[in-house]
Amino acid sequence: MNDRAQSLIRGAAYIILGELCFATMGVGVRLVSAELHNPMIVFVRNILGLALLLPWLLRRGVGNAATRVPALHLLRAGAGVAAMYCFFYAIAAMPLADAMLLKLTAPIFIPVIAILWLGERMTPALGLALGIGFAGVAVILDPSYGAGGFSVSPAALIGLLGGVLAALAKVTVRRLSRSEPPTRIVFYFALIAAGISAVPLIWAWQTPSARAMLGLAGVAVAATLGQLALTRGLSLAPASRMGVFGYAAVVFGAGYGWLLWNEPLTWRTIAGTVLIAAAGLLTAGAAHRPARVVGGRAGRRLDAARLDG
Repeated sequence: MNDRAQSLIRGAAYIILGELCFATMGVGVRLVSAELHNPMIVFVRNILGLALLLPWLLRRGVGNAATRVPALHLLRAGAGVAAMYCFFYAIAAMPLADAMLLKLTAPIFIPVIAILWLGERMTPALGLALGIGFAGVAVILDPSYGAGGFSVSPAALIGLLGGVLAALAKVTVRRLSRSEPPTRIVFYFALIAAGISAVPLIWAWQTPSARAMLGLAGVAVAATLGQLALTRGLSLAPASRMGVFGYAAVVFGAGYGWLLWNEPLTWRTIAGTVLIAAAGLLTAGAAHRPARVVGGRAGRRLDAARLDG
């Protein structure tokens, strides 16, 4: 086996391990949500995540913390924290596999935001990918028709909004990476996210029990390990080759849901996963082909799969 094949296998293993960590984080969020409200869970997850990242940041060095784009850092953190609120709410209110899948809709919305904000051009391949992806979203949302017209589960809509916000955060990371080093981006996200999520506690503070704190610590550890594993996996192999393995999160979510809460794996979830995964792969492939930018600016590529929200 050559070095390239070994790197692909190792990269896939890290991606799958990372998604297992994220699904495990979802289990922790659902268990803790029986005692604590969403704002408390998001805050503790962010503050513990900051504490876990500090040793890494100190070892790597933030360098010059001064930034010329504070508004972009604030936008990235605000969108990321809002996506976290949506995702954690969906986890507590929906089958775990569906909640994990709605989180993975972000790659579908990334090109839309890039077209509107960064001036990326819509290509036929990208249009096909978006059509397939939105068909998958419609399958997961499962709208019903009644006397009042079409209706969709509020939890599903909130989970989908989380995917849109995560996409915005990822595109902002791409914009930040033009002038900001990775450690500075991570530093400001961790710091601002902790500050933003502390605001609702002025009126929503709850004192966690020892059991809840243990669960929250597990959530923070699982999320941090998942981020590190995902980053490592994407450093070993091209993101376009690794994207499909990210959908292992749905498999792990379905397994946890069945084992712990007797949630059945429905054909709707399977069909939605296939469509959204296909759209994600097509989007990643289109993103690796240079696209001209509106207004005569130099062409840029949006590598959706490499952006970590």
